[in-house]
Amino acid sequence: MRTAIVWFRRDLRLTDHPALAAATEGGARVVALYVHAPAEDDPWPAGAASRWWLHHSLAALGAALRARGGTLELAAGPSLETLLAVAAASGATEVHWNRAYEPAAIARDTRVKAALRAAGLTAESHPGDLLIEPWQLKNAAGEPFRVFTPFWRACLAALDSLPPPRPPPARIVAARDGAGASLDSLGLLPRLPWDAGFRAHWTPGEAGALDRLEAFLAHDAAAYAETRDRPDRPATSRLSPHLHFGELSPRQVLAATRAAAAGGRATTGHDAFLRELGWREFSHHLLYAFPHMQSEPMDPRFRALAWRSDPRQLAAWQRGRTGIPIVDAGLRELWTTGWMHNRVRMIVASYLTKNLGLAWLEGARWFHDTLVDADLANNIQGWQWTAGCGADAAPYYRIFNPVLQAERFDPERRYLRAWLPELAALPDEWIHRPFAAPAEVLAAAGIRLGEHYPAPAVDLAPSRDEALARWQAIRGEAAAHPAAASVRKQRKPPRPKGG
Repeated sequence: MRTAIVWFRRDLRLTDHPALAAATEGGARVVALYVHAPAEDDPWPAGAASRWWLHHSLAALGAALRARGGTLELAAGPSLETLLAVAAASGATEVHWNRAYEPAAIARDTRVKAALRAAGLTAESHPGDLLIEPWQLKNAAGEPFRVFTPFWRACLAALDSLPPPRPPPARIVAARDGAGASLDSLGLLPRLPWDAGFRAHWTPGEAGALDRLEAFLAHDAAAYAETRDRPDRPATSRLSPHLHFGELSPRQVLAATRAAAAGGRATTGHDAFLRELGWREFSHHLLYAFPHMQSEPMDPRFRALAWRSDPRQLAAWQRGRTGIPIVDAGLRELWTTGWMHNRVRMIVASYLTKNLGLAWLEGARWFHDTLVDADLANNIQGWQWTAGCGADAAPYYRIFNPVLQAERFDPERRYLRAWLPELAALPDEWIHRPFAAPAEVLAAAGIRLGEHYPAPAVDLAPSRDEALARWQAIRGEAAAHPAAASVRKQRKPPRPKGG
């Protein structure tokens, strides 16, 4: 009987797992292996929130494998050396894995595949994390897409030919038992217990992912187009961390969403939700085609933009102490739960890059460390979109007014009161902008700005003008286009994509 290694990475599931299906074909013995190698030349190693999720997702995967007769082996060390050692000890002649698409992962996997084959092993990678491989879709000129709408149109045309999701194997024959490191020895959990909020909001693992998908499709998907921008409502899927860790595949999400729409009444909500799956695809398509975007703006003009450096203001932004309530609420939600509503992500990103004038990379690094769904492609794409320097990005001169955004998308003030209890006693008229409240209103609520809640780090109107001046400096006189002036009157910014 042949023996095969399945190298698990961010595909921590048994359903619709192409590498596992290939390894178990014909009843082969399986070594289900996870290799913890965080220092393998990755400029974006997993942050603290991702490591927390990884610990619990590995525990769930181990239990799922045991229920089918398998065993999850854990190891810490360089990937190639570990794979070769496990193959030699177990007698494995094959190694299978599902592809990852970040630049560091591609470089590692290319090196590993060549070395394994040179050692006489069968080494095969499989498509399991995206609907369409990022090199398969090209525009009319034969180049990678840079604009979402034609990309999604091409993607939709290819989706009907996708095979259905694979069921999990009924039984897995473990090649050996008892080998490997313990989960605790990987050191993924925090030493200080700051994760109580995470535990209250999330259930990592394949079963938790499937439960969340089922609940979303049953209760929220039909109205998604109308409610997705409301951070005060539990109206979004919150599937992003489950997708990031591969606890369910995008094919499963696609198939389940289409089945739910067909079984009931298809709505614009279902279509809008699938577009978000498309934005995930688009982000990976861009990062694969333009790997430099992980550290540089897609729009080369922004290399000359004069970003400010202010560690004090950056720290205040990170802690949710900017004095702008919707910004602070979002960053406190992030710190407590490891997640932030997508509309609020764009508001806080606009405030950091436009009003504070700090570099988008500063925000991207903070999100990468604190988000449980810290997907590099999505994170980079989202920050460059809001900063105005990415592919198909919002123009730089479109600057979110956080007060107007909060009034529009938190009209009942529930989101602010949930995350800013020190402002809860303020009347609805002023809680979005306590810095403008009359002194008697603040006194009646027991609030002294600068003591109970910070005064604004910057004034919104002057900081907006400074942002436009920075843009004009790199763009020239063309930045004085009438659209740049008319946007001041605009109460609702254009609908950002992704998230």
